[in-house]
Amino acid sequence: MNTEISQSIFKAYDIRGIVDKTLTEDACRLIGQALGTKARELGVEKICVGRDGRLTGPRLQVALTEGIRKTGVGVINIGSVATPILYFATKQLGTGSGVAITGSHNPPEYNGLKMMLAGLTLHGQGIQDLYHLIQKGDFYTADTLGSYEEIDVVDDYINAIVSDVKIARPIKVVMDAGNGVAGPNAVKLFKALGIEVEELFTNVDGNFPNHHPDPSKPENLEDLKKVLKEGDAEVGVAFDGDGDRLGVVTKDGEIIFPDRLVMLFAEDIIAKKPGAVIVHDVKCTRNIRPYVEEKGGKCVISRTGHSLIKAMMKEVNADFAGEMSGHIFFNDRWPGFDDGVYAGVRLLEVLSRASHADELLKKLPNAVCTPELQIPTAEGENFTLVEQLKANAKFEGVKDVITIDGIRAEWEDGFALARPSNTTPVVVLRFEADSVEALQRIQKDFRQELLKVAPNAKLPF
Repeated sequence: MNTEISQSIFKAYDIRGIVDKTLTEDACRLIGQALGTKARELGVEKICVGRDGRLTGPRLQVALTEGIRKTGVGVINIGSVATPILYFATKQLGTGSGVAITGSHNPPEYNGLKMMLAGLTLHGQGIQDLYHLIQKGDFYTADTLGSYEEIDVVDDYINAIVSDVKIARPIKVVMDAGNGVAGPNAVKLFKALGIEVEELFTNVDGNFPNHHPDPSKPENLEDLKKVLKEGDAEVGVAFDGDGDRLGVVTKDGEIIFPDRLVMLFAEDIIAKKPGAVIVHDVKCTRNIRPYVEEKGGKCVISRTGHSLIKAMMKEVNADFAGEMSGHIFFNDRWPGFDDGVYAGVRLLEVLSRASHADELLKKLPNAVCTPELQIPTAEGENFTLVEQLKANAKFEGVKDVITIDGIRAEWEDGFALARPSNTTPVVVLRFEADSVEALQRIQKDFRQELLKVAPNAKLPF
């Protein structure tokens, strides 16, 4: 059997590559056999499989399904749905196991797989283990193919949320789904809750003709800002390509970054559950900890990455988690997976208790900060650069240096972060301070240390 497959597609949190180049139908068939073999070891009998709106999704799903069924493990096809609905299906149908075929927020030529087995999201070594299993070709082959069925869980998903979330007053929202898979079902859910929706790119189009489906990049929110300013909606929400991340914009066009949303959601949860545990990633504002502790909650900092956050939530029994990229995880009233659409309705539940959305959004603690910035590197060099920075950097006047994920230097009046992306060959940077002057000082200090270890780096600040 030909078990040649590119190791480059086996990333830290998922499998991802360019279709027909690194991620082929044959590769998906082999991955299916590896997943099925692992599933059998874990006593898993069926795996849910869904896909986003990319044009290559259907044929990759067929190949993956063939591979899984060869091992005698059954497949439940839940169709073209947002990744969070796939996660919901694994709970609803009791499999604890699922694969979302999705390229997330990557360009149209990409696709990939996000995977769960026996209740755990695969990441890190778990994903590398699949690669090594494929290399050995040591698959379980059953005498008869695993079962195959098609089940639509969308109505169950919508009904579960509608029966629990309460919108206190009429509210109008602009929704930009970026032509990603979340659009149609998100509109259906919002309307079922009585929310008035002005739709922007809510039709699914795998070519993404309007803008990139990534709400973490400010340039992808320009259309949303324009419609908000011209219309009568109170607030805008945006989803990424597979619906597991949320972006939020105020009526006057201010982006409410996800780390500020963490504070809003944390306050709401702690009010009902004093002592609630709130997790956030290293890219988030340092305002979160004092805010959460003042409200009576506990704060835990985590490495970045949706699968790593889920692992941390399990470890500390967290009630809620959020990361700077827009992955938001509710483990109160919801089963703890990242769901941009659900986060959107929970946001509107909170905002609808105020006379206007701005009343709550504008009062959230803020700081002078940068969005995510990136230093492009060659493949693998991003890890080397950050390791050199950790080993050699000498920062003036720092009060703390956090190294759980890259290096985060904290001063009394701000922080600087550099971490290697686990999905693309870049170093991710973020800066925050109490004032413009402090931000400039911190960036200058950080720039000097960066250039000592990487004199030729193209710095974006």
